[in-house]
Amino acid sequence: MRLLIAEDDKLHRSFLEGVARDTLPDLDDLTITSDGEDAIAAFNTSDYDSVVLDLQMPKVTGVEVAKSIWAKKPHTKILFWSNYTEEAYIRGITKIVPGAAVYGYILKSAPEEQLKLALQGVFIAEQCVIDREVRGVQQRAGDRLSGLSELEYEALIDLCLGLTDKAMAARRGVSLRGAQSRLQHLYQKLGLDKGDIPIGEWGPSFNSRTRAISLALTLGILNADALRREEENLKVWLSKAN
Repeated sequence: MRLLIAEDDKLHRSFLEGVARDTLPDLDDLTITSDGEDAIAAFNTSDYDSVVLDLQMPKVTGVEVAKSIWAKKPHTKILFWSNYTEEAYIRGITKIVPGAAVYGYILKSAPEEQLKLALQGVFIAEQCVIDREVRGVQQRAGDRLSGLSELEYEALIDLCLGLTDKAMAARRGVSLRGAQSRLQHLYQKLGLDKGDIPIGEWGPSFNSRTRAISLALTLGILNADALRREEENLKVWLSKAN
């Protein structure tokens, strides 16, 4: 087994190395990097079959590293090791996992024994091992009644980026009515339909558009990393559209 570890925290790197060496008896080669950019460079210059990735790293995120790795070698086994359970991170990973890939997601707060089981499960038994809390987020995100569909999620992204309804329609290749319909479905999922908004002496308590942005961030549906990536995607679209 050839294992690549990418983790920016020195103590966490040392901890992962020790657990990996104790847990994986067939470990022939172990490389440790401190950021996502170095992880991609290391993977491109050697033949690794197993990878442990922190999600939040300097220069390049764990999701972007995984995307690069799977694009080159889709059967690579990846274990994500992270502090984060926000929906934005979970969706980011779910979108890029190849159909036949084996991967895992374990929280840094998990006991050492649980980390050992995850390493063995993903890298030796070749089973997908997902932390219970993360699995719950996945299920909520995939539930069409309680979670957002991909179209509603795109509408939320465009809303948070500040696009007008017409710009949303142009970016997504739908009619103005289609874009507004997606927004309306989004508001319903977030409890921001007209009948759901509290009314006071001053009138409606919330503006659906700006309240949706607040809920997206406070509920962890989107986060700063996700919005930074989407901002880059928006710049690319605007450069082609204008």
